[in-house]
Amino acid sequence: MQREILPHTALQRALAVLLRPLCRVLLRHSVSFGAFEDIAKRVYVQVAIEEFGIPGKKPSISRASILSGLTRKEVQRLLTEPEEEPGADTSDRYNRAARVLTGWVRDPDFIEASGEPRRIEVEGERGFTALVRRHSGDMPARAVLDELVRVGAVKQHHDGSLELITHAYVPQRSPADKLGILGTDVADLIATIDHNLQHGATDPRYQRKVMYHSIPVDALPTFRKLSAAHSQALLEKFDRWLAEHDTDIKPGQPRARVGVGIHYFEEPVDTDQTQAGDSA
Repeated sequence: MQREILPHTALQRALAVLLRPLCRVLLRHSVSFGAFEDIAKRVYVQVAIEEFGIPGKKPSISRASILSGLTRKEVQRLLTEPEEEPGADTSDRYNRAARVLTGWVRDPDFIEASGEPRRIEVEGERGFTALVRRHSGDMPARAVLDELVRVGAVKQHHDGSLELITHAYVPQRSPADKLGILGTDVADLIATIDHNLQHGATDPRYQRKVMYHSIPVDALPTFRKLSAAHSQALLEKFDRWLAEHDTDIKPGQPRARVGVGIHYFEEPVDTDQTQAGDSA
């Protein structure tokens, strides 16, 4: 009879699996264990203070020390030492830029009769500045244009006109932005799993994947294209619905950040080990 794995043991195993790709990224970017440890300590303390307080009581260093396992002196240090100044808000920039691209492919003033995005000027009634003003609030148009050109989503021609190259905002040239997305996207997935662990029986959030263990490598290029095309179509369908409901905030109206993420993954498998497992 197989022994039941305790939740604590299961969590430790899950953490070890989760940390492997993260450690790979950290080592590739020369982040030492000491630097990682200091960040982990700081976040432990922040979460203990901000999210695990006792109702009706002010968060305390002593409680954060007990929850985190750190000394009171270390907690005090982490709370009083200034953090490094963060860079530009990747999440906000991502959302603003994505909304501009969405407007360009969907707003009747910026598409051709064929449905394709028009080549537009920077200024003018139907220019890029007007597009940004309409779909990204008070964001400076020049800053948005520079960002979209930088990531390869927009091309500026010699005559000054702008052409949309891709319908999605994907930072292709900036390692800093890609690493920022590592933080936001993985954090969202873990938050969904945490929610389902706590409330999955009564209020589940969608979290599924399809996976096979022994697909021939020569079939992968076809599946990559198939999955990318269908995933993009599904996300654009969700985007249209969300855009219709992304209205001006009314006083007292509760709001939420909401979204759906899709990602493709693959890794090589040991053929001999797979065949042995299949025949067992």
